[in-house]
Amino acid sequence: MSNTGFNSQNGAGAGQIYANGPTQNPVSLQQPQGLGYNMAHQAPYNPIHMKSPMVPGPGLYNFGPRQPMPPASSYQHGPPSSSYQAPPLQPSLTRPPLGGPSSSTPPPSVSPGPRMPPMQDTPPPPAVSANSYYQQPVAQAWQYRTAPPSMGAPNPMHIMPQGPMDNHVSPAASSAATVPLTQTSAGYSSALPGPASHNTMQAPGPRLPPTSLHGYTQPVPGTAPPLLNPTAPHTYQPGGAQFGSLPTGQLPIMKPTPPPTGPPISNATPPPPKADGPMAGNGPQTSNNLNHLDNKMAGPPQPGPPGRHLGHYPSLPPGYQNTSVPPNVAAASMHPAMQASSQPYTQAPQQYQQPSTGPGPAQISPSLAALSLQSSTPEALRVVNLLQDRNLLPPGPIPAPTPCLPQDLQKINCNPEVFRCTLTSIPQTQSLLNKAKLPLGLLLHPFKDLSQLPVVTSSTIVRCRSCRTYINPFVSFLDHRRWKCNLCYRVNDVPEEFMYNPVSRSYGEPHKRPEVQNATIEFIAPSEYMLRPPQPAVYLFVLDVSHNAVETGYLNVVCQSLLDNINALPGDSRTKVGFITFDSTIHFYNLQEGLSQPQMLIVSDIEDIFLPTPDSLLVNLNECKELLQDLLKSVPHLFEKTMETQSALGPALQAAFKLLSPTGGRMSVFQTQLPNLGVGALKSREDPNQRASAKDIQHLSPATDFYKKLALDCSGQQVAVDLFLLSSQYCDLASLGCMSRYSAGSVYYYPSYHHQHNPSEVERFQKDLKRYLTRKIGFEAVMRIRCTKGLSIHTFHGNFFVRSTDLLSLPNVNPDAGFAVQMSIEENLLDMQVVSFQAALLYTSSKGERRIRVHTMCLPVVNSMSDIFAGADVQAITGLLASMAVDRSVSASLSDARDAMTNAAIDSLASYRQSILTIQQPGLLAPACLRLFPLYILALLKQKSFRTGTSTRLDDRVFAMCQLKYQPLVYMMLMIHPSLYRLDDLTDEGALNISERTIPQPRVQQLTVEKLNRDGAFLMDTGTVLYLWIGRNCNPNFLTQVLGVPNYTAVPQNLHLLPELDTAESQRTRAFIGWLRDQRPFYPVLHVIRDESQLKTSFMQNMIEDRTESALSYYEFLLHLQQQVSK
Repeated sequence: MSNTGFNSQNGAGAGQIYANGPTQNPVSLQQPQGLGYNMAHQAPYNPIHMKSPMVPGPGLYNFGPRQPMPPASSYQHGPPSSSYQAPPLQPSLTRPPLGGPSSSTPPPSVSPGPRMPPMQDTPPPPAVSANSYYQQPVAQAWQYRTAPPSMGAPNPMHIMPQGPMDNHVSPAASSAATVPLTQTSAGYSSALPGPASHNTMQAPGPRLPPTSLHGYTQPVPGTAPPLLNPTAPHTYQPGGAQFGSLPTGQLPIMKPTPPPTGPPISNATPPPPKADGPMAGNGPQTSNNLNHLDNKMAGPPQPGPPGRHLGHYPSLPPGYQNTSVPPNVAAASMHPAMQASSQPYTQAPQQYQQPSTGPGPAQISPSLAALSLQSSTPEALRVVNLLQDRNLLPPGPIPAPTPCLPQDLQKINCNPEVFRCTLTSIPQTQSLLNKAKLPLGLLLHPFKDLSQLPVVTSSTIVRCRSCRTYINPFVSFLDHRRWKCNLCYRVNDVPEEFMYNPVSRSYGEPHKRPEVQNATIEFIAPSEYMLRPPQPAVYLFVLDVSHNAVETGYLNVVCQSLLDNINALPGDSRTKVGFITFDSTIHFYNLQEGLSQPQMLIVSDIEDIFLPTPDSLLVNLNECKELLQDLLKSVPHLFEKTMETQSALGPALQAAFKLLSPTGGRMSVFQTQLPNLGVGALKSREDPNQRASAKDIQHLSPATDFYKKLALDCSGQQVAVDLFLLSSQYCDLASLGCMSRYSAGSVYYYPSYHHQHNPSEVERFQKDLKRYLTRKIGFEAVMRIRCTKGLSIHTFHGNFFVRSTDLLSLPNVNPDAGFAVQMSIEENLLDMQVVSFQAALLYTSSKGERRIRVHTMCLPVVNSMSDIFAGADVQAITGLLASMAVDRSVSASLSDARDAMTNAAIDSLASYRQSILTIQQPGLLAPACLRLFPLYILALLKQKSFRTGTSTRLDDRVFAMCQLKYQPLVYMMLMIHPSLYRLDDLTDEGALNISERTIPQPRVQQLTVEKLNRDGAFLMDTGTVLYLWIGRNCNPNFLTQVLGVPNYTAVPQNLHLLPELDTAESQRTRAFIGWLRDQRPFYPVLHVIRDESQLKTSFMQNMIEDRTESALSYYEFLLHLQQQVSK
């Protein structure tokens, strides 16, 4: 059984290589010493040691020596399929041997008690959380390698195409006339030309030293001035005191700590920060006391944190009740978490004048120097005492922090909804990043639907000759004929064609061309970006028609939706469509032009699947539209009376792969039960009795590697698999989901779907299906992310296959898919003022055009801790930690992931307390930019993916994890921390006016029952579901004017549609709910609930700030954090 699941690198974790073979025990391919990006000077501050030694295997956080091993064996389904053989000496990561650490690693302490510190002149460095996502560097043998395990084939540009496949023909089908299907190269795979080279880059010239972006670096009197390159201590200290994980089970009755006496702290002027150089850290530092490598080394668990039994804050003196809203919070113009989705993604083209004096980023240092002259504390660093300030949620959307760049650069920087970094100020060194204890990573939404997108058609796409970066707004023009790359600093010539500006129709101003004026741009690619003619849009639908499937009634919805939208499918005159249905046998449909009606061809030999008429199963949509419409009308009736209960999903997928592999395309699979016949058959692994009681959840990883191997075969042939799972029974989504994850597909889950018993779920399925069928799509895509020399990308999150170290294979790309990457700092960025990141997505449009979409982002480099914290993006940090925690849950355990998330909050707040604050005040202090971090971490701990003590179906949990891995950040945050609004008192004050509609903007409420009022009506937006809770004493005016009922008892139990009444209150409410729905691609269903409703439990489980039987309240969680931070 493969222990892969949701690990970060193709889910195979470090070391496992895919070789198209059903290996019972996947073999790790490991890298010999010396390959990859080894960091001799500084290990990245990255995820955690396990509580106990883990058996070497797939996972995200592998460490230790590397040894070469042979690749796993390969296998073939029937005809030859794609094979991903790893090249020799491919980089990978493994854990250390179980026998113990290598000889160069200091031995861990054997006794659980304290041990004497080593004799040294300087105080020891602070200990680090053992269960944290980032760690201080240790001895070389235990360093994390930043080179990711390469999970794929050699350069796809050299994959030889495969010829057409031979298939058996059944006698029953051989008599039908066939139309030969034009077959193209089956092995085509596209790539961005040329790998990014980091070896031939020119060193940048001398630059001015970096400056503090916020002027918040007053040194402590009596200390030496800080050095420009602070370094973290390298001493490894095993065996520190144990960090007490969150209490579970029966929680103790807690007593709050009394508030401090004296003048209010929250209104006082914040103290000056410490100096950020090494001198600031050379004095005695309080240890975090969070080190434990093995729970055998640690003492017994600590008792729970002090607090109160109920989830209420203690009463505070009036001076401590800080109810002010941060002054930088903008008026609510969009949905919270939908910062700017309705605004144009970019500014109008600006005059980007490149001075002729001095190249590149060095030109902007005077601007940065001017910024450092600010005398006041920036709002992002305003000290907030979380135990005293209750009203931390802004009334409206939480904007992404703005990088501290000169105005001319910031105007043209990439839209944060498309490209976002966890830190908008990049530390100069890895040691500085380690000290801050904040994760460094990028979150991308590369194929997002954009209201404005400049498209350039040119026979010459200007790129750096060395690293292949696309020319962008952040390059430097030395003169009209030369430009310097902002990633590798190589000087390149400006092509003659680039001298002409098609927008202004002027010559000699290359810096005014659209490519240098827009951070997001799309190119129509010339022929050198193609290995074969662009593939047509091909759509294959694989439908479960077993008895269980027919009972749900989903076939009628799918067929009717296809009939309604068949003319809206993205494509051109070459578009092809096909259908396969299955139960215990596989049914193909001959749709050849000239037939009077479709022919159903049944293949019952599922052990050796074949295509009965290969050339007439995928047909041209325009030429055979009438046959397709006849088929869609007849399919729901063909199987009405079926009693076949078995499901041969695996053989059906094999047949679909054979059908699509010559061209590539999209496979849409609809499944309603656990596959139980043929290859890929699964058995139920869920124990319903353990849903709530188990501390560590089992079976989060797949039961078989069949679906992963099939997905990788599909990826090699440019086929993506999308899974629609409609079932009220356990279906082992942990196994089935692999078919979408590794082929860059999507998973849609409807756990209680039934056409009669659950009409709201039917409505959601209909809306989702319409969006799915008609949205934009890109075929045979690859994406490469590049960054400035000195930075390194080492882990990817999302649905894809990593073809080489930095090339993601995306057979399909859709506008609703998000990605995340983790980064480290390989080389000090001492002579750089800014760094840049570029994501390039090469794809074939549904119209057959080869296109390249390029996003470029520029961020400043800083050398002070205060600047790093001031640039922290709390939502991006939370999103990246959520993806990392999903991997950790599968590779280690759910409890490890929960501890790690808690420690991420503890570590960052402890670092802020020790490195920024000079006067140690009582309470739990955080900078304003991170004031919501503990709340978001608690929300993650209570989210369906990671919660314990609450009955959660295994498939529900796994689907929630899937969503955290591939949802764009803007939608993910609603899943993590829903928005709560009061609707019974909506007014037009502060309303938006969109398309002659008035959209009320109610204030976002805290997620606690204290905010609920029996006299009101409250709407909770969880992203995919909207709950409208009606109080028992709700205003009668709201009941009659909005719900159309005379009183509370008349509210229907299963109401999911608001009546369209001709009243101002009804129009306001429906306008607001409709506006929320318009902000996202998929349709959130509405549930109107009362106190007696079954769904009230789901509504209350989202009250994150309240205490439950198995989880702390927000205030108790803050007390727990304070206890750990103060150690």
